[in-house]
Amino acid sequence: MSESVLVIGGGGREHAIARALAPDCDLYGFASNRNPGIASLSVGTETGDETDTDGIVDYAETVGADTAVVGPEASLQAGVADALNAAGVFTFGPTAEAARIETDKAFQREFMAQHHIPGTPGFETFDDADAAADYVDKTGDDVAVKPTGLTGGKGVRVTGDQVTHGEAVEYIRESGHEEWVVEERLVGEEFTVQAFVHDGDVLPSPAVQDHKRAYEGDEGPNTGGMGSYSDARLTLPFMTETEYDRAVEILEATVDALPEYTGVLYGQFMLTAEGPKVVEFNARFGDPEAMNVLPVLETPFLDIVDAAREGEALPVPSFRPEATVCKYAVPAGYPTDPDAGAEITVDESTIEAAAAAHGGEALLFYASIDDRDDGLYTTTSRAFAVVGLADDIATAEAIAADALEAAGDGLRVREDVGTAELVQSRIDHMERLR
Repeated sequence: MSESVLVIGGGGREHAIARALAPDCDLYGFASNRNPGIASLSVGTETGDETDTDGIVDYAETVGADTAVVGPEASLQAGVADALNAAGVFTFGPTAEAARIETDKAFQREFMAQHHIPGTPGFETFDDADAAADYVDKTGDDVAVKPTGLTGGKGVRVTGDQVTHGEAVEYIRESGHEEWVVEERLVGEEFTVQAFVHDGDVLPSPAVQDHKRAYEGDEGPNTGGMGSYSDARLTLPFMTETEYDRAVEILEATVDALPEYTGVLYGQFMLTAEGPKVVEFNARFGDPEAMNVLPVLETPFLDIVDAAREGEALPVPSFRPEATVCKYAVPAGYPTDPDAGAEITVDESTIEAAAAAHGGEALLFYASIDDRDDGLYTTTSRAFAVVGLADDIATAEAIAADALEAAGDGLRVREDVGTAELVQSRIDHMERLR
């Protein structure tokens, strides 16, 4: 009898997770939206609050789920993994306490300092917004200011880059958050390494570079991520193998201090002139970064999950030597004033034609789409992503760019993700810093 696996979450990340699991199990989905991509892969789906632990456990028991994989950070913070494990459903995702490495940024930094995790930036924590604002107002150094809780990847402001000191002070005072982390501004190139973790095993995937800013040329407000790219090897073009290895060593040191951690640990790093420093940790796959690494994962993802469930050593994952470029289509006005409730069309034949034209592969991942009986509609978040896969980044980008012609009216794309010009600018930046 096939294993039954429940995936919690309905975004592009979870569609990628579902696609990686579906060939080897009976798949079920639970999310706040009906993701058509996940639904097409599933035996059944349920719509509900992704933080409703009782509702999720009830659904898992109703469908006889053996295993669960949790996608969203809010679900982890709510204790969904704890509740499912307590109900006898093994969950590949950390407990609420272990997930504090993401969900509580003050805890994250204090944990790193306490355990002497390499790459920890200088920081101060505040439990009062006025005190944090006064600190930023008086310091002459450029800083990053972060609310301690979850902000969907949109809560950070960096002086000397995104805002002035005065604007940062105003942001802190008017945001409504009381608890803050203020830390040194890190200068370099950001990248992510995601690792499968269980019982001390730390098995990393290829490095990915995400693009948070809304518009071309890294302009505009932060978003949940407009797109990302990876190379046909573990490293990215602007980094050395030694720098990648140092990032993995940081993940290993973190897991050594978190011995009960199970799931994916995502390290967001800044590659500085002195080497990688930690921007943040996440307690789950990234979105969009999951869509870069899971499609090139040759080892069945379910084998990794099942090894964790059985208390065995995780199999060393194998990745196809292919580059990937992921580009998101988002509602008009995203992220500040997104046009929710607009009907959209997605021409899947265009995606297939793009792959054929360039001799590679193109994948479609639905994200925060409202799949109604009469069509597909936008929400306030990202609509869908396409991923080009090829022997090199340039060809993968060409596939993704052509495939995004599938996006109809009312959607916007950041066109420069993965382009040769953008990648070269990253290489040049690091050469100047070094």
